[in-house]
Amino acid sequence: MIEQLIQQVEAAIVAAEKWAETGWSATWGVRNNEVSSLKQAEALPRNAVYRLEAINYWKQVQLAGEDTARFGRKALEALKDNNLVVADDALYFCQFVEKAFCDFTNTWLPLYEAIQKRAA
Repeated sequence: MIEQLIQQVEAAIVAAEKWAETGWSATWGVRNNEVSSLKQAEALPRNAVYRLEAINYWKQVQLAGEDTARFGRKALEALKDNNLVVADDALYFCQFVEKAFCDFTNTWLPLYEAIQKRAA
């Protein structure tokens, strides 16, 4: 079980680090223009009214992905040391940060739930 969880955390770290790159469907402005990644947001014309809003959103996604990946690595090390308490704390933080984007990504919550079951 721990080995499977370790593999899942490794995959989650990679996925979270790419949230802003792979993105998801997101629309902006009164015309609901789709801007689905940081790269697309940065490529918008400078006079696009929603450009800064889209860039800010995707940079927040990028920061959240980086934060969760960092704590995912803490969880990973803790799991390798069989320290479920530290792993649980780190995964709690990951799923908490992910909540802002939970309609679009479900990277950390299943892992947090899995470690909760394991700890019970």
